Amino acid sequence: MTKQVLVTGGAGYIGSHTCVELLTNGYQVVVLDNLCNSSREAIRRVELITDAKVTFVEGDIRDRKLLKQLFSEHRFNSVVHFAGLKAVGESTVVPLRYYDNNVSGTVTLCEEMAEQGVFNLVFSSSATVYGDPTSLPIKEDSPLGATNPYGRSKLMVEEILEDLHRSDSRWNIALLRYFNPIGAHHSGMIGEDPNDIPNNLMPYISQVAIGMRDKLSVFGGDYSTNDGTGVRDYIHVVDLAKGHVRAIEKLNTECGLKAWNLGMGEGHSVLEMIDAFEQASDQTVPYQIVDRRPGDIAACWADASLAERELGWVAEKSLQDMMIDTWRWQSNNPQGYAVAHSS
Repeated sequence: MTKQVLVTGGAGYIGSHTCVELLTNGYQVVVLDNLCNSSREAIRRVELITDAKVTFVEGDIRDRKLLKQLFSEHRFNSVVHFAGLKAVGESTVVPLRYYDNNVSGTVTLCEEMAEQGVFNLVFSSSATVYGDPTSLPIKEDSPLGATNPYGRSKLMVEEILEDLHRSDSRWNIALLRYFNPIGAHHSGMIGEDPNDIPNNLMPYISQVAIGMRDKLSVFGGDYSTNDGTGVRDYIHVVDLAKGHVRAIEKLNTECGLKAWNLGMGEGHSVLEMIDAFEQASDQTVPYQIVDRRPGDIAACWADASLAERELGWVAEKSLQDMMIDTWRWQSNNPQGYAVAHSS
């Protein structure tokens, strides 16, 4: 069986780390990425880390002609689908961009997959599909209902994929519901590199620590949590990436459609994260409490036991590992990929 995998959005944060794990496990990787929130340099570094070749194609998943060409040139066994816009706040301002990119793009991809006879798909979903959870920890059968356009776009895609599988049992689809990926590869060569002001907590913390930004804005100090700040389940991006390899292996057993949570299974508040980072990096992170962001919830963490039972996957890296690797990436790459060595 061919071990060729198409990775859409493979030059992004989670995508690049997943490419490392796929290559390390003997897969041939083709990346399709429009570079709207990623860097070609990340792929060059993936190749350096793994001493393996990545076939990179710059393009958009909504480009049907390009997809047709890719599938005709390669014999893919599976597709790992990361390509999507991902900022909660931005999604409330430009929701149509999110529905066009995340939902329409996935429909186009699946249409071409079906036409080419490729039915194994790992979909990059999100814990945002659970909305404001009714109970914690969150299990896969918890009620679904997103609180912002980004989350709704992920939930819509999940529902579309469920309908697709119901209509044609040849489809094997893994819905991987990520909690909050942070950290970086231990080499310090790849990590999270937002194009503009970071939307996620850890790159903002590390950019404050490196001197790129004056202070961190903590959105909301009046939640019903231990210290009033939002609580999330943070997972090391390398652990998350390994979950995708396990998911592809599972698809090859003709598993049908299944959702799995990928998280640590415990929650940490924003202030706890600041403290943990300061300890790991020996840096000070000034912060101020500001108003809540629209669409945010108080607390969210996973029950990831189903992934352990069915995928043989468990998050192994500690919160300290996440902080040390984040700081190594940021201190080695103060400007991210922006001033990278050209290949």
